[in-house]
Amino acid sequence: MTNKYDVMWTEKYRPKTLDDLKGHKDIIIRLKGFVERRNLPHLLFAGPPGTGKTTALLALASDLYGHNNVSRNLLEMNASDDRGIDAIRTKVKEFARTASYGDTPFKIICLDEADSLTSAAQHALRRTMERYVKTSRFALICNYSSKIIEPIQSRCAIFRFKPLDEDSIREFLKYICDNEKLVYDKEGLGTVLYISEGDLRKAVNILQSTAASGKSVEQITVLQTVGHADPERIKEMLNLALNKKFEKSREVLQNLILQYGLSGTDVTHQIYREISSLSIPDSKKLEITEFLAEIDFRISEGASSNIQLTSFLAKLVKEATKE
Repeated sequence: MTNKYDVMWTEKYRPKTLDDLKGHKDIIIRLKGFVERRNLPHLLFAGPPGTGKTTALLALASDLYGHNNVSRNLLEMNASDDRGIDAIRTKVKEFARTASYGDTPFKIICLDEADSLTSAAQHALRRTMERYVKTSRFALICNYSSKIIEPIQSRCAIFRFKPLDEDSIREFLKYICDNEKLVYDKEGLGTVLYISEGDLRKAVNILQSTAASGKSVEQITVLQTVGHADPERIKEMLNLALNKKFEKSREVLQNLILQYGLSGTDVTHQIYREISSLSIPDSKKLEITEFLAEIDFRISEGASSNIQLTSFLAKLVKEATKE
């Protein structure tokens, strides 16, 4: 018997049509217009991970060709694997030169992580896009559109995907919880939202990981599952330092590292997110952010995270002492 956790929920609950997509209402309206006219330009989907770029393209193809004909009319390639000019000259051209299946006069070639393509491959792609425009449309998916050469950008309709709003993600997570009969509470889902930062795929994976541990979806269980520190503990550490209590703030830091197994960059990232909530003047927040950036850089260059974070707390205490 198959365990329900053997199936990745990101695939199990992936929207199949444009009507099922969450958020991005303006983008969905434009894509539906292409389906209605049964015509579309070359596409460029850009935005952070987990915001629905690939899902939107697959849903578009499903609505355009019908679910059973998608595989015959859609070529999916990951440009981070096939990033050289040879991939463009062989795989893409072989697929592009053949006629489509069904009543839609073109096929779709999807290049995921297109910002990983080399410059030579992108220039080869530009020529291929021009040559096979009668039989194929290209859909490029990337995190950073600035890494795509201008000649390709000018040939594409650009869609910019923003991180999903919390209401859309919360609604989707509740739907999964109800469908999987999970026990959850408001704080648990709120913690998932806090950690995922608008990345729906990450949110669903966190939810499944927590459920797979056999625990209910609550704040403490979510934090334990992903190894993420309680935001309130981060705030406590910062406030202790700003109140000139260096030893106590360092004790909180050591407990966070030992209890949650956090890396230095994990801690700096959480500190950065909590700075805005501190009850201090904006000028002081700017100083803290500037010094935190320096600490983060040192850690990324190989310096001891423990020493650097302790130095950061010492800096806060020193600045508080000057007042």
